Amino acid sequence: MEIRLLEKGYKNNEQFYKDFLEDQLQVKEEYFSNEVVHLDKTPDFPIYIAQGSETERKELFLEAIRILTDYYLDTDRDIHLNELFWHSLLVTKREYLLENYPKINEGINHFNNIVLKKFDWENYIYKCVLGAQYINDFVTDPEQRERYYSLLVDNLDIYNYIIKYEIFRNDRFLINILDIIDELDLSKILKSKIKNRDDLGKDERVGRRVIFEFNKSYPVIMSPMLEKDELKPIFLKYLSYYYDSTEVLEEV
Repeated sequence: MEIRLLEKGYKNNEQFYKDFLEDQLQVKEEYFSNEVVHLDKTPDFPIYIAQGSETERKELFLEAIRILTDYYLDTDRDIHLNELFWHSLLVTKREYLLENYPKINEGINHFNNIVLKKFDWENYIYKCVLGAQYINDFVTDPEQRERYYSLLVDNLDIYNYIIKYEIFRNDRFLINILDIIDELDLSKILKSKIKNRDDLGKDERVGRRVIFEFNKSYPVIMSPMLEKDELKPIFLKYLSYYYDSTEVLEEV
């Protein structure tokens, strides 16, 4: 399948939004450049995962990661990490998007937030692409890949903050952090709100602050390059700043 890449000027464009709703985009050449991307298949997948129970959202994330792995991630990184590619692909999926995300019909702001969302750490496709890329590059066994997919989705809050900081965007650091969380059963603790620390804000979570401490200590501590056994005591040290980790330390 050929995906025609969009021409500049499509963002925050009321006419573009109207033409999308009325199924007129593909017949208006002015919206497209001369560049195309070739893919064998472009199956639908969840692109916006903000609704539903935790279990439902996990299944949607896993579905997206698996489909992206099977059909999209064999492209060059310049393609599957390119915002323009994803926006160009998504506007070809009008029927699927309107059926699964009916809020798109309610206004251009919803369209921008769901379909033309900035391709960064807050974008659901970006989260899935980057996570799948790192896990697949580091792990070859299919069962282990599935285990890490599940671990990633179970720890989305801390994962979001890992990929928020560019220095931590590498497979080794992500896998090491997921392993530490899994080995010490820290998922619930890291998701929990920090108590009695009004100076940190209203909704600070333990895991977010641990990653913040890693970021603050870089490059004095080159945490993205460390082996897991080197990383673990530092992780627990930062955890102790925000949580009484006595019991956790006793298990190490």
